[in-house]
Amino acid sequence: MDSGLTVFEGVQILYEDNHVIVCVKPAGVLSQGDGSDAPDMLTILKKYIKEKYNKPGEVFLGLVHRLDRPVSGVMVFARTSKAAARLSEQIRAGKTVKCYRCVVNGILEGEGKLENYILKDSKTNTVTVSDSPVKDAKFAALEYKAIRSENDMTLVSIKLGTGRSHQIRAQLAHSGHPIAGDRRYGKAEGISYDIALQSCRFEFEHPTKHEHMIFEIPVPTCEPWFS
Repeated sequence: MDSGLTVFEGVQILYEDNHVIVCVKPAGVLSQGDGSDAPDMLTILKKYIKEKYNKPGEVFLGLVHRLDRPVSGVMVFARTSKAAARLSEQIRAGKTVKCYRCVVNGILEGEGKLENYILKDSKTNTVTVSDSPVKDAKFAALEYKAIRSENDMTLVSIKLGTGRSHQIRAQLAHSGHPIAGDRRYGKAEGISYDIALQSCRFEFEHPTKHEHMIFEIPVPTCEPWFS
């Protein structure tokens, strides 16, 4: 087992053992390769494992969940096929806990729940949100809690009820509070910072030790984040 503040090619390693590796994905890095030369987490972490442990041949690493390219935050990868299967099953069964934080435009107060229907267009890799069921759309739910407002922006914590593509970004934009810096679902003209959305907490059961694992990272200190 290893835990600490190891950083490899910009990726912070939070925890690793023979079965899993937990890290922080930087904004702008793909979860897995898309055929371009853009950096991706799978390639970076396979290189890290290969170099650290002098692994010959191909390194196995299982991708069990994803984060959008512009989104930063906690990710867990499986180092064995057994761990990959067990973690994937936990995610499918809703036994993991994924919490996010974001900065949205406008003043949002209190807490509540967003329930909508999301339809994905695979050709454009975008989704549309409706308040009532439509053909092929999937139900999407999340809980939000406003933490603090400043300069007509609000820091918000998010707990996912479902894991739909672009769900948080699309649902918040549909509610009238797009995430700051979201170039796809919000208004980000003239803004230089990345989307203010972070996977800040991830909880799961270790696939072999069956221990409850919790990993949480602090609020970023760059613009437009505040705490």
